[in-house]
Amino acid sequence: MSYIQVRDDQGVRIIGFNRPEKRNAFNLEMYQQLTEYLIQGEADNDIRAFMFHGTHDCFTSGNDIVDFLQSGALDDNHPTVKFLFCLLDLKKPVVAAVTGAAVGIGTTLLLHCDLVYADNKAKFQMPFVNLALVPEAASSILLPLIVGQHKAAELILLGDAFDAETAAKLNLINRVVAADELISFSLAQAKKLAAQPPLSMQASKQLLRHNQAQVKAQMKLELVQFAKRLQSDEAKHRFKAFLNK
Repeated sequence: MSYIQVRDDQGVRIIGFNRPEKRNAFNLEMYQQLTEYLIQGEADNDIRAFMFHGTHDCFTSGNDIVDFLQSGALDDNHPTVKFLFCLLDLKKPVVAAVTGAAVGIGTTLLLHCDLVYADNKAKFQMPFVNLALVPEAASSILLPLIVGQHKAAELILLGDAFDAETAAKLNLINRVVAADELISFSLAQAKKLAAQPPLSMQASKQLLRHNQAQVKAQMKLELVQFAKRLQSDEAKHRFKAFLNK
């Protein structure tokens, strides 16, 4: 069974994370599949928008720690790195529907989505420093732009979890939606995007994200620091404690 499920509906490529036994934690195979489905959809003129969702009780708990620690150097060929830059470079709009845990990359990938909806079961967290790491996915530049410098510092440096109402107040998500309506509402919004004039849509998205070169440069800086921290003694200690727990 594939951990990434995909289907197309009225111009929307719907991508589901489906690894419930691991709380939808991303492994290298999932990153590879995600990148492939995004690249294919970007090249397909019949696909005009993307939508991400998890299972009924979890978006994603972040990276599969064991798999990630064995994944090799974080260079341009690393599946995680390829996915991050693919997501950053997408011309077509992206919608996310979040329920349950959205941890680490589960929260930071939302910074690259155009519309984000969550139900009241959603819990967001960026525990990078808690694991002796640093922020990724350009969150160190995008998060302060969205929520302000001091709030971004609180979310990153303390790494505490926060709920959907807080995420909405911080403008990290567009709206809190009833749990039984989350997927249908998010898909309806994605279909609205897909029905818009495609070239105008893509040009407008590019204008809204006018600082992409700076974001890309910051993502590269993060990866350098992330790789260093990943090999540090304090990170190894934190990972060991996390895995034992």
